[in-house]
Order: sequence, then C-alpha cells, then structure tokens
Amino acid sequence: MKTIVLTAFMLCFWQGIKAQPNTKMENQAAIAAITDAIENYYFKGIYEGDEILLGKIFHPGTLLFGDVKGEPYFKTIDLYLDGVKNRQSPKFSGKPFRGEIINIKVINSIAVAEVNVKMYDFNYRDLLSFHKFDGKWIIVNKMLTDLSK
Repeated sequence: MKTIVLTAFMLCFWQGIKAQPNTKMENQAAIAAITDAIENYYFKGIYEGDEILLGKIFHPGTLLFGDVKGEPYFKTIDLYLDGVKNRQSPKFSGKPFRGEIINIKVINSIAVAEVNVKMYDFNYRDLLSFHKFDGKWIIVNKMLTDLSK
C-alpha cells in the first residue's frame, strides 16, 4: 500500500513540475532581446542618424502617433525614417543625447517598452509596441510625447 501511495505521489509531483510554465525565463530572454534591440538599433540609429540601422527594428507598416510641443504628431515609418535621414544627427550636432529604458512589459509574443529620449531641446517619452516575428522583436507602433516645457 505504501508503494502505491508513494508512486502516486511521485507521479503527481513529477507532473506538477513539468506542468509549470517557464515564463520567467522566457520573459527574461525576451526582455534581454528587446533591450538589445532598443539600445543597438533604436537609440543608436536615432543618435547617429542612421535610418538604415533604425529601419531594421521597425515593421514596414509601423505608424507613429503623439504630440510634439503640444501639437498632434503623425507619421508613417517611411516619413519618419526620411526625417531621420535628412536632419543633422544628435551625434554630429554636438548636443547631448540620452536614451533610457524605463520599463519593458512582455506578454507572450507582444511587448511594450517605455523609453525616454533626450535630444536637441526635446525630452521624448516613447511607448514602443513590439511583436515577435520569426524569433525577432520588431517595433510595430510608436507613440510619443514631448515632456519639454
């Protein structure tokens, strides 16, 4: 009888271990990948004015919405990248630039990153929506507001 009870307990215990999702490790890996994408493509592309590098982190259908100095802001990703290409980059302007990741929230194959970008006379707060495509985290929407006063 002891053997049956012990065997049943071990089977339940073993299945319980296997049934636990590994979401914490998955989220940590996703957060690390998104952090890398933000730092090495998003911030670096903005700072250097490299629209090709910056474009690698955006889905081709990405839309940008928000406000700049209290005025509504809307651009397609193509218009945004063209603006980055045709302006003087923060790197070559001699003005300070700072990108900071405030928070990243991951749920399955979607994520939202809250970042702060200080450049020129602006202090932008961006909400970047990510989706995982073919193992790569890509920005599918950008919302921004200018916190400068």
